[in-house]
Amino acid sequence: MSTRTMLTSPLLHCDHQTSPNGKPAAQHKKYTDLRSLKPNGQLDFTDPNSVRQLTKSLLQHDFNLTVDIPEDRLCPPVPNRLNYILWIQDLLDSTSSDYRDDYDPDRDVTGLDIGTGCCCIYPLLGCAVRPRWNFVATDIDESNVRTSKEAISTNKLDSRIQAMKTDPNNELIPFKKLETKTLDFTMCNPPFYSSRDEMLASAETKERQPFSTCTGTETEMVTTGGEVAFVTRMIEESLQLRDKVTWYTSMLGKLSSVSVVVEKLIENKNHNYAVTEFVQGSKTRRWAVAWSWGDLRPAMNVARGLTGFPKHLLPFPAEYTFDITNATIDDLSDKLHTELTALAIQWNWRKNLGTGVGFAMENVWSRQARRKMHTAGAAQKGDIDEHEAALGFKVQVKQEGIDRRVRVIIRWLKGTDSVLFESFCGMLKRKLEGR
Repeated sequence: MSTRTMLTSPLLHCDHQTSPNGKPAAQHKKYTDLRSLKPNGQLDFTDPNSVRQLTKSLLQHDFNLTVDIPEDRLCPPVPNRLNYILWIQDLLDSTSSDYRDDYDPDRDVTGLDIGTGCCCIYPLLGCAVRPRWNFVATDIDESNVRTSKEAISTNKLDSRIQAMKTDPNNELIPFKKLETKTLDFTMCNPPFYSSRDEMLASAETKERQPFSTCTGTETEMVTTGGEVAFVTRMIEESLQLRDKVTWYTSMLGKLSSVSVVVEKLIENKNHNYAVTEFVQGSKTRRWAVAWSWGDLRPAMNVARGLTGFPKHLLPFPAEYTFDITNATIDDLSDKLHTELTALAIQWNWRKNLGTGVGFAMENVWSRQARRKMHTAGAAQKGDIDEHEAALGFKVQVKQEGIDRRVRVIIRWLKGTDSVLFESFCGMLKRKLEGR
């Protein structure tokens, strides 16, 4: 579940009705530009003018972005959109080529927003929170492209965001029209519904008026086959593009769609994917799926952020943790370093940080592998190219708890073979336990 936030506006930390101190939102001086209020001074989320003004105010207050939202287009909720951007940040940060597992302020990133909408909300937010991010934004609606270009120019981001119109019958990821040969990620928020009738039927089944008024056009809310068909098109394109895009991602409006998309990925032999849930307040939930044809593994909290999801559809755990209670951290660190140094792997240990990173070309720790090393000669450490390695891992040791036990955390950084990672974790646990 995505919980990280960079928002500072008090409106986003209340329950959409009152300010943090429990008083009506209108009593807070920061809300004086919100004109559409109920008689009791609370914000009216069923009023389109109120919702538009809230979005504009949040973008200005928290991100210094000036945005105009046409009355006849979808008004993007800022918290929901930002959660998606933050998840992609975590996805990229935990799969960097230098295995740092955190934010690299010097890393240049280029993303594609498919179906950017009327105000280019995702690229604007992405550029606001990450100064070295750049975007291409596409849309099949001429009016959306025009108003997105206006938003880009108004915020002086023409050098970082390019908006273009695409044909609904052509590729979703139009590399032929792009100035770049690779992308770090794609993102999209496809229409939920497969037909106008489905959209109307969904509205009729609601027991009460929607909490937030929808002003979107049919083009923005309906696509042939619905969101599953749309993302299936993305999967099919990714099968051709492969590593030209590091991470393909999509938000989904229905939880049921997540399982279907993951099953399609597995059918196409993709086993490097991530799922998550976006929760904002108590009213809105959205979900997201990402997949990569590369072998860099995202952190477990990023890849498995969906509670209650069928276990057999969750990505393979990228972390393995166990405790050692009968050793000091210094003794265990020395033993860990000794055991891994003896293997034909690349191993870099920093005892002062209690952390090491290693790479293996194959299983070199099994009895069979050790016999092979003696009889035929195995690859030496100097022969290992980490980019070609079958397994990349990070091992960290920490002193934990009142009993001062030592916790060992093994993080899967790179590779496509989960059995190889499991085997390595089992071997290291046995060695450190003295078995």
